[in-house]
Amino acid sequence: MKIRLLIALITFSHLLSINAQEEKKTLNIQRTANAPKIDGVLDDDVWKTAEIATDFIQFRPEMGVRLPEHKKTIVKMAYDDNAIYVAAYLKDNPEDIQTQFTSRDNFGNSDFFLVVLNPNNDAQNDTEFFVFSSGTQADAIANPSIGEDFGWNAVWDSAVKIVDDGWIVEMKLPYRTLRFSNQEVQTWGLQFHRRFRIDNTQYTWNPLDRTKGNIGLYHGELKGIENIEPPTRLAFYPFLSTVYNTLESPNYSIGADVKYGITENFTLDATLIPDFSQAGFDNLRLNLGPFEQTFGEQRQFFKEGIDLFNKGNLFFSRRIGNAPTGIDLADNEEYVDFPDEVKVLNAVKVSGRTKKGLGIGFFNAITEKTETVVRRTEEVFNDVTMEFETVVTDRSEVVEPLANYNILVIDQQFNGNSSVSLINTNVTRDGHFRDGNVTGLVADISNKRNTYNIRGDVKMSNVNQADGTKTGLSSFILVRKSHGNFRYSFDHRFSNEGYDINDLGLNFRNNFNNFGIDASYQIFEPTEKLNNFRINTWVNYRRLYKPSTFTGTNFGFNMNAQTKKLMWFGGNINFEPGKQFDFFEPRDFENKRFFVFKNIGFIGGWLDTNSAKPFSIGLNAGTFHAFDSERDLFGYNFGVDPTYRFSDKFIINYGLSYRNNKGSRGFVANIDDDIIFGERDIVSIENSISSSYSFNPFHTLSLSFRNFWSTVEYDYGLYALQENGSLSTDDGYTTDDIDDPDVNFNTWNLDLSYTWQVAPGSFLTALYRNQLFNFSNASGDSYFDSLNTLFEQDFEHTLSVRLQYFIDYNNVKNIFRKKPQNTSNRTAQYRLRNARRGRRVVLNHPNSHLPI
Repeated sequence: MKIRLLIALITFSHLLSINAQEEKKTLNIQRTANAPKIDGVLDDDVWKTAEIATDFIQFRPEMGVRLPEHKKTIVKMAYDDNAIYVAAYLKDNPEDIQTQFTSRDNFGNSDFFLVVLNPNNDAQNDTEFFVFSSGTQADAIANPSIGEDFGWNAVWDSAVKIVDDGWIVEMKLPYRTLRFSNQEVQTWGLQFHRRFRIDNTQYTWNPLDRTKGNIGLYHGELKGIENIEPPTRLAFYPFLSTVYNTLESPNYSIGADVKYGITENFTLDATLIPDFSQAGFDNLRLNLGPFEQTFGEQRQFFKEGIDLFNKGNLFFSRRIGNAPTGIDLADNEEYVDFPDEVKVLNAVKVSGRTKKGLGIGFFNAITEKTETVVRRTEEVFNDVTMEFETVVTDRSEVVEPLANYNILVIDQQFNGNSSVSLINTNVTRDGHFRDGNVTGLVADISNKRNTYNIRGDVKMSNVNQADGTKTGLSSFILVRKSHGNFRYSFDHRFSNEGYDINDLGLNFRNNFNNFGIDASYQIFEPTEKLNNFRINTWVNYRRLYKPSTFTGTNFGFNMNAQTKKLMWFGGNINFEPGKQFDFFEPRDFENKRFFVFKNIGFIGGWLDTNSAKPFSIGLNAGTFHAFDSERDLFGYNFGVDPTYRFSDKFIINYGLSYRNNKGSRGFVANIDDDIIFGERDIVSIENSISSSYSFNPFHTLSLSFRNFWSTVEYDYGLYALQENGSLSTDDGYTTDDIDDPDVNFNTWNLDLSYTWQVAPGSFLTALYRNQLFNFSNASGDSYFDSLNTLFEQDFEHTLSVRLQYFIDYNNVKNIFRKKPQNTSNRTAQYRLRNARRGRRVVLNHPNSHLPI
C-alpha cells in the first residue's frame, strides 16, 4: 500500500509539473482592412478594438514580480494580407527612460521592447524583433543550440514616440521576414519582453522560469491568424562600391545579394560577385604557439543565418577565401609575394525548417584559382669562367586551385527541447591538391521536464592527398543536470590521430582521450546584497589516445556576481598539479616528442561598474607562477577599460591591456635532429579606442583604433629537448647557433566610418582605414621607440564607399497593381487556390457546410 501511494504521489506531482508548464497566455489577433500608419501615434481604428496583452511579470533579476501600475505595459496586435502589426504603450517616468542612440543591433544604454514570434510554435525556432527607446532596431533568430544570432538581418518598420507617461512603439513586421506554413488557421508562439535599463530588470508577458528549460518553452500563443499566404519572398540587395588603396590601383565593383523563398519555409541566399572590402580588421597578435592564429568572421554573408551550418562545430567560415594552401618548396626556393587571401567567386545558402521540425541546410561557395611567383636560387658552375655563379629563376605556380566548398545539414527537432542532426562538409580542389570530407552525427536531448540533458556527437573525417587517404574519428558526450540551483555534468572527448577537419572546419588538436567533471551553484532570486551569484568548479583529466599515456590534469573554480547597484565582479583560480606533458609545443607529432612542465597556478579577478551610469570602468588583473624549484616562471597581467557617455549620441571607450611573462619556455628552432627550446621574457601592451556619434538611429559616425605591441627577449640561453621531456644545456647551444630569435612585433589599425540608412534595408557607408605593421629583432626597444619605428613604415591608406539598396519584389509588383482587392475576395481566392491543390478547405458561407 505504501509503495502504491508513493507511486501515485510521484505520478500526480509529475502531471502537475507538466500541466503547470503547459499553461500559456493567449492573445487573439484580428484582421484589419486598413493597415495602421507606423508613426508611434496610436489613433488608428484597428487599435481601438484590438485585444490587449498586459500583466507583465519579471524574470530578471527576480522572478514573479508584477509591474507596478505606473510602469504598466499594454500591447495590441493586428494583421492583414501583408504583415503583422504591433502597438505597445510602455508606461514609465520619462526621466527614467534610457535612450542612447546606437547603430543597428547595438544595445547600448537603452530600454527595449521585444516581440518574439515562433510561427511553427515549436519552442525552438524564434524570430526576435527589438525596438529601443532611442528608435534603433535589432533583430535575431534564436534557438537552444546557438542562442541568439544577431548576424541575421531583416527589413521591417518601426516608430517610437516619447510621451508624458512613458513611450510608445509601433511596428510593422512583413511576412517576408518570417517563415510559416500555408495553413488556413494558424497558432503561433508569442512572447513580449520589456527591459528597463536604469535598473536592468526585464519582464515578459508570459511568465518565464529561469531555473530550467530553454526560453522558448515559456512562450504564450497567438491565435486568430486565418487565410494568410506566404508572400513571394524575393529581395535584391544590389550594391556599388569603390576602393582606393595607396598600395594598389583603384577598384570598382558592382554586384548583388539575393534572397528568395523557394518554398514557404525554405530560403535561398546568394552573393553574386561578392564584395568584402569593408569587412572589419582582424586583431593580430604575436603568435609563438604551435597552432594557427584564427579570427572571427567579419563578412556579413558568412555571419547571417548560419545556425544550421554550425551544427557539430564543423564549419569555420574563414577557411573560405583564406590564404592559399600553398605547395611544397625546395630548400632553395621561396615565394616572391604570397597572397593573403583567395577571391570568393560566389556563395549560396539554402536553409529552412518544416512545420514538423525538420531542418535542411545546403551551403556552397567557389573560390578562384590563385597563382604566385616562386623564386629558385642555386649555385651553378660556369664552364667558361670556371667559377660557381648564383642563378635566380622565377616561375609561376598555382598555390590554390579552383575550389568548391559544400555543407549539407539535416536536423530534426522534437519535444520542444531536443534535436538530432546529420551534417556533411566537403571541400574539393582541382588537380592534385588536398580534398577533405567530414560527416558528423550530433544530438542534443532533454527530458520532458527539462531537468536533465545529454549532448553528444560522432564525427568521421577523410582527407585525400597525393600520398593517399587519411581517415579520422572523433566523439564527444556530455551528461548534465540542467535545472535548479545546484547543477553538475560529466563529459568525455575523444579523437584519434587521423582526425582532421581543417579544410572547412577548425581543429587545433587530435589524438586525445579526455575526461571532465563540472559542478555549479547559482541563485535565481536576489538576496539582500546580490542580484546574481554563480560559482562553478571543474576537474579535467587528459590522456593521449595513442599511445595511451597521461598528459595532464587541472582543477579550479570561477565565481561571478552582481550587486544591487549593478556592479559585476568575479574571480577564478586554476591549478595544474604535478607533471604536465605537452605533446604539441615541440612540433614533432610524428615521433610523439613532449615537453614537461609542472605545478603551474593562476589566480585572477575582475570588476565592472554599472554601465548604465555616464561613466563606467572595467578592471581585471591576474598572476601565474610555477611552483618548481628547477625554474623561475612568473607572470602578471592587468587591464583597464573606462567608458564615458557624453550624451545619448556620443560615447567613447578606451582599453589598455598589459601582460608580462618572465621565464616562459617554448620552441625556438630545429638544429639537425635536436629540438631547441628557449627561456624568454614576453611583454605585451595593447591600446584600443572605440567611439561613436549617432546623430539619430539612421546616421552614425564610428571610430575604431587598435595598437598591439609585443617583445620577446631570450636572455637565459637555449636548451635541447631531451627524450624524457626535460631541457638540457649540456649541448652548449646559444643564440649564435640560430637566427636571432628576439622579436619586436608592432601593429596598428584605424577605421573611421560613416553609415547612413538611406531607406529601410539600404545603407551608404564611407570608410577610411589606415594600417601599419613592423616585425624586427629589436626586442630591447621601449614601447615609444618601437612606436617611432612603426611610424617610419609606409602607411597603407584605404578609402572605400559602398551603397547597398534593398528592393522587395512585392513592393515593385504592387506599383503595377491596378486596383487592390477587398479582404473577402482575397480570402475566397486563397481558399480556391488551396482547394485546387487538394487541401481540405471549408467555405464559411451561410448556405454551404460541405468541404470543397
